[in-house]
Amino acid sequence: MALELDTSPGQTPLDPDEAAGLIAKHITTQGDLNEWEQANILEAIKWLATKRHREVLTEGFCRELHKRMFGKTWKWAGQFRRSDKNIGVDWRHVAVRLRALFDDTRYWFEHGVYSTDEAAVRFHHRLVVVHPFPNGNGRHARMMTDVLLKASGAPPFSWGGQNLVGPGEARTRYLDALRAADAGDIGPLTKFVRS
Repeated sequence: MALELDTSPGQTPLDPDEAAGLIAKHITTQGDLNEWEQANILEAIKWLATKRHREVLTEGFCRELHKRMFGKTWKWAGQFRRSDKNIGVDWRHVAVRLRALFDDTRYWFEHGVYSTDEAAVRFHHRLVVVHPFPNGNGRHARMMTDVLLKASGAPPFSWGGQNLVGPGEARTRYLDALRAADAGDIGPLTKFVRS
């Protein structure tokens, strides 16, 4: 049976090769996929709780976290995308742009360039802009940001207090805030993450 995915606004569509990487063959609908991925993500949260992750701002941690979040769902989990999408940098520049983001973020925190929250918001936005993986980038970027905050001794963001995977008012506000950040205004995103 073929996988029938209904992409919501803001979701990155999978190309046929990526869709063929589905491990759990019993999944046939977007709802099934969301449920299965969420169970996988809960396992990643347990993994994060098992030890302190000091080196968050590395390609290795970034990829490992994605693999932990989606490794029972997708064969390509933890691997950078190999095609361009409706969002994100040219796929050939993902590793370089991530390295620059990690270096910048490290500098922001070490030198107090921004408050902790503002540095984390800027990190989150730029990670979404890079869009390193074929799918799961928003969830991954939110979790990476929360791990970064925890490593900095700050509480995680509330992310609007809602599930941002499916359509709804919170997801609309989140996507609008990301678009404002794309245009240079991080105010709405800064407000959203603690709402």
